This record gives sequence, C-alpha cells and structure tokens, in this order.
Amino acid sequence: MTDPATLSVTLVDGYVDEPAHFGVPPYISTYPRYTAGALVDAGVPESQITYHTIDELRDEKSKWRDVEDADLFIYVGGMTVPGSYVGGTPAEPDEVRELAWTADGTTLMGGPVRFGVGEENAGAQDMERDDLDFDYLAMADVEAAAYDLVHGGLAGFEDRYRSNEELARWAADGAFVIEQHPNHPDYLICEMETSRGCAYRCSFCTEPMYGDPAFRSVDAVTGEVAALYDRGARHFRLGRQADILAYGGDGEAPNPDALHDLYAGIREVAPDLETLHLDNMNPVTIVDYPEQSREAIRTIAKYNTAGDTAAFGLESADPLVQEQNNLLVTADECLEAVRIVNEEGGWRPGESPEDAPSFGEGSANRLPKLLPGINLVHGLMGERPETYEHNKRFLHRVLDEGLMIRRINIRQVMAFEGTEMAETGADIAKAHKQNFNAYKQEVREQIDNPMLKRVAPVGTVLPDVHLEYHQDGRTFGRQLGTYSLLIAVPGERELGQSMDVAITGHGYRSVTGVPHPLDVNEASMDELTAIPGIGDGTAGNIIVDRPHSELDAVAPEAPTEDFFSAD
Repeated sequence: MTDPATLSVTLVDGYVDEPAHFGVPPYISTYPRYTAGALVDAGVPESQITYHTIDELRDEKSKWRDVEDADLFIYVGGMTVPGSYVGGTPAEPDEVRELAWTADGTTLMGGPVRFGVGEENAGAQDMERDDLDFDYLAMADVEAAAYDLVHGGLAGFEDRYRSNEELARWAADGAFVIEQHPNHPDYLICEMETSRGCAYRCSFCTEPMYGDPAFRSVDAVTGEVAALYDRGARHFRLGRQADILAYGGDGEAPNPDALHDLYAGIREVAPDLETLHLDNMNPVTIVDYPEQSREAIRTIAKYNTAGDTAAFGLESADPLVQEQNNLLVTADECLEAVRIVNEEGGWRPGESPEDAPSFGEGSANRLPKLLPGINLVHGLMGERPETYEHNKRFLHRVLDEGLMIRRINIRQVMAFEGTEMAETGADIAKAHKQNFNAYKQEVREQIDNPMLKRVAPVGTVLPDVHLEYHQDGRTFGRQLGTYSLLIAVPGERELGQSMDVAITGHGYRSVTGVPHPLDVNEASMDELTAIPGIGDGTAGNIIVDRPHSELDAVAPEAPTEDFFSAD
C-alpha cells in the first residue's frame, strides 16, 4: 500500500463553466479546493499538494515538471456551456491529453469534463465522452474519487458522490489551495456551493444529472467562507446552485429565513469582504411564490455588494421551443420576474430603495445592488425563424417598460449524452448559424447598448477596477464580481493595479471611463477628451491654462462634478 503521507500530488485546474458553476479566472471553482481538501482528509500533507492553473503551464514550461514527477496527477476541468473569457483560457482537449502523456505517476481526471468533450470549447458542438488517455476518469465526484484512490493505494475506486458531511470537511481543508493561485489574493473570487442539482429537467442542461437539490447547511457554507477568508479571500460568489431563492427549502419554494441566516452568517465570518455576489435565480420561483421571493430578494440586496446579477434561465421566449424543451417560464412570466427583481433589488447604494430613482436624474452614481440577467439558448428542439422574433419582442418589452437587466447571455447549445438534446445534437444550431449571428448583432445594437446606458449611465463610479491588459493604446480592466463590465481607460497603465473609474461612454457590452476622481491639473489630453462635453479644443485650453482653481470655469458644458476632484 502507498502511504498517503509520502505521496506527492499535482493538481491542474483546466477551468470549468457549467450552468451553475464557474471557474475561469479571476474565479476559482470548488473542484480544485474540494479535491485538495479530500486529499488532506485522506492523509496527504498540504505541503505535498501542488496546484497550477492551465495558464501557468502555458506561460512557464518549467512547471510541467510538477506534472511529470508527481506520484498522483489530477486534472479538473470541463465546459458544459460556451463562453468568452478574458481572465483565462480553458484547456482544450489536446492540451489535456498532453498532460496525461507527460505525467509519469497515476493520473486521474474529473469535473464536468466527465460529461463529454467536443472538438473545441464552443457552442454548436456535439460532445462525446472521452478519457483523454488518463488512467482514471471520475464519472461521479472527482473529490470522492481522489479520496478513495489515495485510500486504495492508487489501485482504483468506485464512482460515487460525496456526502454533505464529507464536503463540510473537505471544503474547509482545501481552502489552502487558493494561496497557490496566481491571482491570489487581490484578484481572485471564490465560487461557493450552496447546493447542486435541480428540481426541473430542461432538455439541454447537465445540472439535473446531479439529481435533486441537496442543500448545504448554513454552518457548512459559512465555515468554508471563514476558512477561505483566513487564507486571504475577500471576494465570494454564491454561484454553485440552480436557484438561490430555493436555498434551505424543498427545492422549489423559497425559504427567506434560511437565506437571511446564510447571508448574515457570511457577513459575520467575513466582516471585511469586498465582493458578495450570486449567479442563478429561477424566475419560475418568483412567479410561483412572489411574496416569499420578494422577501428573499430584499435580504440579498441588503447584504450583497453592488453590481450583483441574478441570471434568469428564460432560454427561449418561443412557446413552441418552451414546450418541446421542458422550459419553465413564459415570456410574460419572465417579464413579471424581471419587474419584481427591479422593484426589490434595483436600487443603488446611497439611495433609499423606497423613494429614490433607479436611473435618470437624481439617481446615485453606483451600480444597482441586484438586477436580473437573461439567458437565451439557441439550437434547441423546435427552433424556427419565428424563435428569433419572439426573443427580440421580449427584450424590447423589457427595454420599453423602463426596466433594467444587467446582461443578456446569448449562446448556442452544447449537446451532451444523458440530456434530451443528445439525439438532436447540434444540428439545429449549425443549420441556423447565419441567422443566429445576425440576430445576436441586432440584439447587441438595439438592446444591449441602450440598456447599458440605463444601468450604468455616464458618471457612474466603478470602484476597484483591476487592470488586466493593453490594447490600442488603452488599458482594459474589470471589477471582481458576477458578469463584470469590461472597462477601457485611456493610456497604457501599469497592469495588476486597481483604480476607481467613472464611466464616460458605452459600447454594446463594455464601457469607457477615466480614473476617478481626475485632477484637472494632471489629467492627460486623452482623459479630458473622453469626458462628454469636452472636445479637443476645450481640452487643449484646459492644459494650456493650468493650474485651475475652479472647476466650473474649466468646462461649463461638461458634468465636471462627476469626474474631477475639487482640489
């Protein structure tokens, strides 16, 4: 038997993206943390567990030696929904095979990769199960497989799911792994699991493969937050659940008291947290239980941090597609859910939620506390040309009513074995590709841009924007949080630092801004001309006539109080 105390283990994070789970940087998913905790619980010392991201291996070839030399090499990753990513690039199947070929020790692979892989991480893909040349593929929980494999002397395991009792230990024991993430501590957000599985069975979704929801206790979740907080984490997202409103209930009806205990408990163990966001909120819960949902949403908006987004799985506004794919809400019902979240969570910090406007003159210059996001999936059974028109009509209704949605996620289906979409596959998505692209562009122009101006008007201040990369003479960055805005500021600034930014303009899904507050006597030409009301001539005069002592005299046509310091 192999003594766990002598094992060296290398854990590589290829990143995950699931319907109810995210792990592409700046996120770290639960998988590597829980797997590391399971290894510790099995007797492997923390000091003998090495964690790397796939991007680290791409950038530093010397770290492949850790893969090669480990007694046990574990890969976690897998994409079951497609996306576009800035902070990291998920591992492609060929890269994962290369990891298996490199490792001299026992190899184990797990995570959502078990559901299948395609030719690339993209939509309109048929996904097939593939062990990618690993010794072992965990077809249930990779953390349970790692625990049992170590106990079994690296000789094998039975696929099984971990219990919530095991998870309570492993979640806390694995918190140490975040210290090995290259983004730690300043630019890392920990994905938190409150439950997994789903009470419903939409045709395309992999989440029901985890079974019905099994909720973790408040003590288990807050204990994990406390362990991560002790290791330097300050940013958290309750993203690992199909419906945050169902927490602590029967899987369908809300339990506002349990949700209050959860959020208040997190704030108690992490008093100086900087981000507390969520992901999934099922609109059918709001429609079926409106008063309980309102109470729960008020609790979330009380304890969260600004800019939070509750993703709504409308998926399609077409009644035919809804019927054929077991979708849960009609367009009218989803619209009502959008109204309720706007009413209870759409206020901005600095306002009284009872009487202050959410946007327009008199609103506070911060992002709203909590807004819905809309998920739309294309390539589903029954999709037809009219489907695109149904979706566009729904989105125009939201806009025309004066409501706010934080973002619209439009994607094409990935078809996995074990879902009802397996037989249809990606055929419909591929056949409609040209229509899809034209429709997506139309939504970006007609809905996204005016909606973004409503949600984040000129002058909105975005605190702690982390600068990530340079392009075309500008620096791009984001705040930490759910579906953070991409922000461009003039000039090539030092990457890795953070700054407050005031918004000056809008694209379809991104904004431009300038550092906030600007010193009128130090601001560059590019910064000055980015501000509405200040053109090249005025900016030139400001620079020539420095120093200035009064803001009003600088640019009387510009909203100077939104951008400049009074000094």
